[in-house]
Amino acid sequence: MQVFSTTSRIIITCSNRLSPWLQLEVAELGFKPERVFKTGVELKGTLADCIKLNLNLRCASQVLFSLQEFSADNADQLYDALIEFPWEEVLDVRGYFSISSNVSNDTINNSLFANVKVKDAIVDRFRNKTGERPDSGPMLDKTVIHLYWKESLAEIFIDTSGETLSKHGYRKIPGKAPMLESLAAATLLGTKWDRRSAFINPMCGSGTVAIEAALLATKRKPGLLRFNYAFMHLVGYTEEMYQAEFKKLEQQVIDVPGLKITATDISEDAVNISKVNAGIAGVEEYIEFEVCDFEETNIPEAIGAEGETGVVYFNPEYGDRLGVEAELEVTYKRVGDFLKKKCKGYFGYIFTGNLELAKKIGLKPNRRIEFYTSKIDCRLLEYELYSGTKRADK
Repeated sequence: MQVFSTTSRIIITCSNRLSPWLQLEVAELGFKPERVFKTGVELKGTLADCIKLNLNLRCASQVLFSLQEFSADNADQLYDALIEFPWEEVLDVRGYFSISSNVSNDTINNSLFANVKVKDAIVDRFRNKTGERPDSGPMLDKTVIHLYWKESLAEIFIDTSGETLSKHGYRKIPGKAPMLESLAAATLLGTKWDRRSAFINPMCGSGTVAIEAALLATKRKPGLLRFNYAFMHLVGYTEEMYQAEFKKLEQQVIDVPGLKITATDISEDAVNISKVNAGIAGVEEYIEFEVCDFEETNIPEAIGAEGETGVVYFNPEYGDRLGVEAELEVTYKRVGDFLKKKCKGYFGYIFTGNLELAKKIGLKPNRRIEFYTSKIDCRLLEYELYSGTKRADK
């Protein structure tokens, strides 16, 4: 089996509701999605294609490459099918592998038991064929095999990513309640920002949104900041495959003269953390950080030329206790007043998981884009903040 040149089904997973933005990314890379669902995108391709996908995608979690689909009513049938698979053509006998799974089968009450059966089948296959076996364990930094098993339908994948792609590698200091990097990137893809005009991010926290904005504008892909993937530990992998794609990433990076990204926060610690993270990401030159209350954030005058789409982006706290929520009502009202008075000519965006608090903003959104963060139902609310001239023209 020439596993890197074999065409098979590829499932790219993502957090719930990110798949429309993941689909856009996949299409921009030249692939044709065959199916889009709430938590992923399906297409056909090779393991070599998986290298490109892993290095380029901002919104993805894992890139799974299908090895075999089969029927299994119980754990014994699962084992029997997998011990017949030629694992020695995929895994290095001197290597290390781990098992992940998504199991929904009436005979299994613990997915870890299914993982053990997969591991046993692989190990026994190697012992029967070679007299040796690879090491195995929970770490995801080497080869990862993924089992999908629903009722009697089972499918075994190579998880070509290993550690999740949703973390982009620059956030060494996360800060308080940070937004996941893949989610931040997806929300930016949902805005009308032209990636040249001003991008203002008050309440920046650990800087994730501002940093993702700079990465997006300069076409810096996540693969520039990560140097280990599960596909690197498969039989048939060569360093030349990876280097060819990595060089393409380097060649894509552009400078954006005059790009102005402003990130402010009332917490000096948060701003210091943001600066460190921006430095690791390589975009500190594009972001101006300042310690101040959001109302003191400097907003450049919107020129209003055709095609310019300056953006003010807030990600305020949502509140999970009554006392905190009462305080946040005042904050959300202040945010609304700030947008109305100081941000004319811009598009305003507020990402929130509390739609009751959002009513305190006092503006009617012209778009409500659905997202999740963890298990919280969220919205990215878009406000077109007309200047006096635009309102007269309208």
